[in-house]
Amino acid sequence: MALILAATPLGNPADASARLKSAIADATIIAAEDSRRFHRLCSDIEVTFTARVVSFFEGNEDERTQELLAALESGSHVLVVSDAGMPTISDPGFRLMREAILRGLEVSVVPGPSAVTMAVALSGLPTDRFTFEGFPPRTAGARLATFEKLRHEERTMVFFEAPHRLGDSLSDAQSVFGNDRRGAICREMTKRYEETIRGDLVQLSQWADTNEVLGEITLVIEGATFDSASLTAEEMVARVREFEAAGMDRKGAIACVATEFAVAKRLVYAAVVDANKMSK
Repeated sequence: MALILAATPLGNPADASARLKSAIADATIIAAEDSRRFHRLCSDIEVTFTARVVSFFEGNEDERTQELLAALESGSHVLVVSDAGMPTISDPGFRLMREAILRGLEVSVVPGPSAVTMAVALSGLPTDRFTFEGFPPRTAGARLATFEKLRHEERTMVFFEAPHRLGDSLSDAQSVFGNDRRGAICREMTKRYEETIRGDLVQLSQWADTNEVLGEITLVIEGATFDSASLTAEEMVARVREFEAAGMDRKGAIACVATEFAVAKRLVYAAVVDANKMSK
C-alpha cells in the first residue's frame, strides 16, 4: 500500500515523465481532479491503466479523503493527480497527504512540472528566494489587505489568478506595492499560446486592461527593497515631524501621514513611538 502524489504536465503532454507513466500503469486507485482531463492525458501520453478512477476535487475532498485513506489501509496503491502541476499546490491532496503521514502510511512524490518555479524562471526576477502566495482573495477589500501584509516582503512573490480578476489584482497590487515594482504575467505556460509579459506594475496593469485575458495565469511580482520596512518607518516619522513643525497636532499629523502612505494610523503611531524611544 502506498500513496503517491504525481505532477502532471501544465499543458504540453511531452513533459510527462517516465515515472508518471509508470505510476499511472501501476496504481490500484487513481484520484483525479477532473477524470475527463485525466483520460485525455493518458491518451495523449499513450499510457494504459487498470486502476479505478475517482474524482477528487475541492467539493468532495473531505469525504473522498476518508475513502482513500480506508483504501490505503486495506492495501491499495493510490495515485493522486491534479489537472496540471503538483497536487496539493492550490489543488486537492494536502489533507490526504497529511493524514496518511500521521497514520504511518507509505507516501511518495513523483516530481515534475510546476507552474510556480517555471513562472519564477520566466519572469527574470530574483530566484534565490521566493514565496508562493496562491490565489489572492476574490473581493477587493480582502485582496488589498493581503497585499498590504506583503508590502515589505523582500522575496519574489508568485500568485495564481483567474483571467477575469487579473486586471483588478494588478490595480490593487499597484496601489499597495507602488508603480515601480516589476513583475511578469505568465500565461498558458507550455501551451500553444504561451506568452510572458514583463514590466512594472503600471505596464502590466495596462496590458491586462487592454487585452482579452484568457487561459491559465501565474503572476510574479518583485519583492520589496531590502529593509524597506525600516526605510518606510523613517520616512513616515520624518513626515509627521514636518506636519508638526507646520503647526499641526500629532494626532492630525499621524492621520495625514497614514493617508499619504496608504497605511493604518496605528502603524504610523507605532513608528513615531519607536523613534521617540530611540532618541532618548
